[in-house]
Amino acid sequence: MRSILAVDDSASMRKMVSFTLTGAGYHVVEAVDGQDAWEKAQAHSIDLVLTDQNMPNLDGIGLTKKLREHPKFKTVPILILTTESSDQMKQLGRGAGATGWLVKPFDPARLIEVIQKVIR
Repeated sequence: MRSILAVDDSASMRKMVSFTLTGAGYHVVEAVDGQDAWEKAQAHSIDLVLTDQNMPNLDGIGLTKKLREHPKFKTVPILILTTESSDQMKQLGRGAGATGWLVKPFDPARLIEVIQKVIR
Protein backbone atom coordinates (compact mmCIF):
# COMPACT_ATOMS: atom_id res chain seq x y z
CA MET A 1 0.00 0.00 0.00
CA ARG A 2 1.34 3.42 -1.00
CA SER A 3 1.88 5.99 1.76
CA ILE A 4 0.99 9.65 1.37
CA LEU A 5 2.09 12.36 3.78
CA ALA A 6 -0.82 14.84 4.01
CA VAL A 7 0.24 18.20 5.46
CA ASP A 8 -2.22 20.94 6.43
CA ASP A 9 -2.65 23.15 9.48
CA SER A 10 -6.44 22.86 9.10
CA ALA A 11 -7.75 19.75 10.88
CA SER A 12 -10.90 19.68 8.72
CA MET A 13 -8.84 19.84 5.51
CA ARG A 14 -6.54 17.04 6.76
CA LYS A 15 -9.61 14.90 7.53
CA MET A 16 -11.13 15.56 4.09
CA VAL A 17 -7.87 14.73 2.30
CA SER A 18 -7.30 11.67 4.49
CA PHE A 19 -10.85 10.42 3.88
CA THR A 20 -10.44 10.85 0.11
CA LEU A 21 -7.05 9.12 0.00
CA THR A 22 -7.84 6.21 2.34
CA GLY A 23 -11.02 5.63 0.31
CA ALA A 24 -8.80 5.28 -2.76
CA GLY A 25 -6.61 2.70 -1.02
CA TYR A 26 -3.71 4.82 0.23
CA HIS A 27 -2.15 4.82 3.68
CA VAL A 28 -2.17 8.39 5.01
CA VAL A 29 0.27 9.95 7.48
CA GLU A 30 -1.05 13.33 8.68
CA ALA A 31 1.08 16.30 9.69
CA VAL A 32 -0.06 19.66 11.14
CA ASP A 33 2.63 21.85 9.53
CA GLY A 34 5.87 21.68 7.58
CA GLN A 35 8.03 21.02 10.65
CA ASP A 36 5.79 18.14 11.77
CA ALA A 37 5.83 16.83 8.19
CA TRP A 38 9.63 16.93 8.07
CA GLU A 39 9.83 14.85 11.26
CA LYS A 40 7.22 12.35 10.06
CA ALA A 41 8.88 12.07 6.63
CA GLN A 42 12.07 10.95 8.40
CA ALA A 43 10.19 8.31 10.40
CA HIS A 44 7.97 6.81 7.67
CA SER A 45 8.36 5.44 4.18
CA ILE A 46 6.58 8.05 2.05
CA ASP A 47 5.59 7.62 -1.63
CA LEU A 48 4.10 11.10 -2.10
CA VAL A 49 3.80 14.37 -0.18
CA LEU A 50 0.61 16.44 -0.41
CA THR A 51 1.15 19.76 1.34
CA ASP A 52 -0.64 23.01 1.98
CA GLN A 53 1.32 26.22 1.29
CA ASN A 54 0.28 28.62 4.07
CA MET A 55 1.15 27.03 7.45
CA PRO A 56 2.93 28.06 10.65
CA ASN A 57 6.52 26.94 11.44
CA LEU A 58 7.39 25.81 7.89
CA ASP A 59 5.27 26.53 4.80
CA GLY A 60 4.74 24.23 1.82
CA ILE A 61 7.49 25.75 -0.33
CA GLY A 62 9.92 25.67 2.61
CA LEU A 63 9.03 22.01 3.25
CA THR A 64 9.48 21.20 -0.45
CA LYS A 65 12.97 22.78 -0.48
CA LYS A 66 13.94 20.93 2.71
CA LEU A 67 12.72 17.57 1.35
CA ARG A 68 14.47 18.08 -2.00
CA GLU A 69 17.80 18.73 -0.22
CA HIS A 70 17.62 15.24 1.31
CA PRO A 71 18.67 12.30 -0.95
CA LYS A 72 15.75 10.16 0.33
CA PHE A 73 13.23 12.64 -1.13
CA LYS A 74 14.93 13.70 -4.39
CA THR A 75 12.44 11.74 -6.51
CA VAL A 76 9.36 11.61 -4.22
CA PRO A 77 6.46 13.47 -5.88
CA ILE A 78 5.43 16.60 -3.95
CA LEU A 79 2.04 18.16 -4.69
CA ILE A 80 1.11 21.52 -3.21
CA LEU A 81 -2.62 21.75 -2.43
CA THR A 82 -3.47 25.33 -1.52
CA THR A 83 -5.83 28.28 -1.92
CA GLU A 84 -2.92 30.15 -3.57
CA SER A 85 -3.40 30.27 -7.32
CA SER A 86 -1.12 33.06 -8.56
CA ASP A 87 1.43 32.26 -11.25
CA GLN A 88 4.12 33.76 -9.02
CA MET A 89 3.36 31.26 -6.22
CA LYS A 90 3.27 28.38 -8.71
CA GLN A 91 6.69 29.48 -10.03
CA LEU A 92 8.08 29.52 -6.47
CA GLY A 93 6.66 26.02 -5.97
CA ARG A 94 8.24 24.75 -9.18
CA GLY A 95 11.52 26.41 -8.27
CA ALA A 96 11.47 24.65 -4.89
CA GLY A 97 10.99 21.30 -6.62
CA ALA A 98 7.23 20.72 -6.39
CA THR A 99 5.89 18.14 -8.84
CA GLY A 100 2.49 19.81 -9.15
CA TRP A 101 0.13 22.49 -7.85
CA LEU A 102 -3.55 21.96 -7.02
CA VAL A 103 -5.95 24.66 -5.90
CA LYS A 104 -8.47 24.29 -3.05
CA PRO A 105 -11.26 23.50 -2.84
CA PHE A 106 -10.23 20.25 -4.48
CA ASP A 107 -12.28 17.78 -6.47
CA PRO A 108 -11.66 14.35 -4.86
CA ALA A 109 -11.74 12.49 -8.20
CA ARG A 110 -9.26 14.97 -9.73
CA LEU A 111 -6.96 14.70 -6.70
CA ILE A 112 -6.83 10.89 -7.00
CA GLU A 113 -6.28 11.17 -10.77
CA VAL A 114 -3.29 13.52 -10.30
CA ILE A 115 -1.81 11.34 -7.56
CA GLN A 116 -2.11 8.23 -9.74
CA LYS A 117 -0.28 10.05 -12.53
CA VAL A 118 2.72 11.08 -10.45
CA ILE A 119 3.11 8.32 -7.85
CA ARG A 120 5.62 5.58 -8.63
